[in-house]
Amino acid sequence: MRHHHDKQSASKAVAPPAHTMRGTAPVDVADKENTMSKPIDFKAVVGEMIGAFLFVAIGAGTICMVAEADPPSGQTVGLIAIALAHGFALANVINIFGPISGGHINPAVTFAVWLTRRIGTSTAALYIVAQLAGASLAGVLVMLIFPSSSAHLGALAVDTARVTPAIAVLIEAALTFFLVLSVFGTAVSGRSPNVSVIGGYGIGLTLMVSILMVGPLTGAALNPARAFGPALVAGFWDYHWIHWLGPLLGGAIAGLIYRCLYLDRPTAETAVDESA
Repeated sequence: MRHHHDKQSASKAVAPPAHTMRGTAPVDVADKENTMSKPIDFKAVVGEMIGAFLFVAIGAGTICMVAEADPPSGQTVGLIAIALAHGFALANVINIFGPISGGHINPAVTFAVWLTRRIGTSTAALYIVAQLAGASLAGVLVMLIFPSSSAHLGALAVDTARVTPAIAVLIEAALTFFLVLSVFGTAVSGRSPNVSVIGGYGIGLTLMVSILMVGPLTGAALNPARAFGPALVAGFWDYHWIHWLGPLLGGAIAGLIYRCLYLDRPTAETAVDESA
């Protein structure tokens, strides 16, 4: 009997690990009550805007800097620089804003998280608006720094001489699928150890290798906000729809697969209010 009592005491003493990515991780009972009483966290929304601003400004600004390098840096060196800038910028932004908003910084990620009922509809919509606003402000900053940029302020282009629009959509969808899986595997599931420390770098590394692979073909946006901000300010909309359709499709498939196969189904304690 004493042994049985000790096992019960031990099970009560051990608490489940706390989830740090508020906008993505499964919500515990206390978080659920807080979500119901405060449906929309505007601090988190602002965090998404600032995060998108920093990420897009660094990524697009690096493209402009590489384009204006004298002497020219060469395609290989320039591609590496662009990949490193985007990857590390995304990693750091996620680590900064992950505990505040979940560190989505990407409408495709927000859409996938919404599909899996880890975020409410109103919050998801505000996140996406904030991400696009932050990316647009980043485009303005890049324009002020590089007013005569020959790279369309870092707007992403599709090389239709090498890939068809359909293949470009496939590329963006497949690599966003990879990116969103890395988000779910680290931040959303809450199963990875030290997720608040290494989660952002795992996600940033995924973006980095994607740019190294197909950056010259499609721009490797994997993020509609990254494509939108510089395109809006530069007025460069060539094949812009690809950078929406591909990432949203890939992100949705990744989120649904991860939910069905690997993620615990939301319960009354873990699901968020759909109206939040």
